Amino acid sequence: MTDNAALEALPPLRDSLAEHGLWANKGLGQHFLLDLNITRKIARLAGPLAEGVTLEVGPGPGGLTRALLEAGACVLAIEKDARFAPLLADLAAAAPGRLTVVQDDALRVDDLALARALMPNAPVRVVANLPYNVGTPLLIKWLTGPLRPQSLTLMFQKEVAQRIVARTGTQAYGRLAVICQALANAEIVMDLPARAFTPPPKVSSAVTHLTPLADRPAGDLVNALERLTREAFGQRRKMLKSSLKLLGGVELCHAAGVDPEARAETIDVPGFLRLAQAALSAAS
Repeated sequence: MTDNAALEALPPLRDSLAEHGLWANKGLGQHFLLDLNITRKIARLAGPLAEGVTLEVGPGPGGLTRALLEAGACVLAIEKDARFAPLLADLAAAAPGRLTVVQDDALRVDDLALARALMPNAPVRVVANLPYNVGTPLLIKWLTGPLRPQSLTLMFQKEVAQRIVARTGTQAYGRLAVICQALANAEIVMDLPARAFTPPPKVSSAVTHLTPLADRPAGDLVNALERLTREAFGQRRKMLKSSLKLLGGVELCHAAGVDPEARAETIDVPGFLRLAQAALSAAS
């Protein structure tokens, strides 16, 4: 029996959840995506998965995991909720050697070490229906940390996805957009209504595909950018000369070639990178 034949022979996820008496934990931001047509589409949007490691966070009962395995992926799944271990074990048995499940907190775990232990020096793609309450900090961790994924295909609340891809001058444009777009090319590739999930959340969702830039800014510049955008967008109604006063205000803006009377939402990503570089230069 082939791997996919074994996977296809598994009972529907709804039946498995009912058999084990499992339900979504709202405290962990869980909403199950059980429709295999949708999860298979997400796996296709992630690109070729047959090589390297596919990192999935929050697999829950394994709806997306099953689609990733069907696509030929070697999956490293990090799940905090031990209740799903039996369902994930069934998937692992149906795809021998291609599913490793780690019970841990994805925000704290050393995902690079786990991926390297599984497949040294192999490329890593991140594909996940992220728990709503940790989606943004996980994205920042992957974009700024040592993992260096080849791509990230992630489901967020639609509002968060829109903030990631927002353009300068729009209401959604803010700190998240600047940091993400300074480090990656980002686009929304799929919208999902609330009814696609069990239980349905109160908001719609969207899948965002991010490809990290080959010439990613250095770590010290990223740190400066994070601090700068925190100050600038923390007081977004103020002019930069005021919101960035602690970092140099007018002088900093002049050094970066940015109008000190502009407000944060009008400054594009290259402008913020120049401000970050100027702040670094002033501090050295």
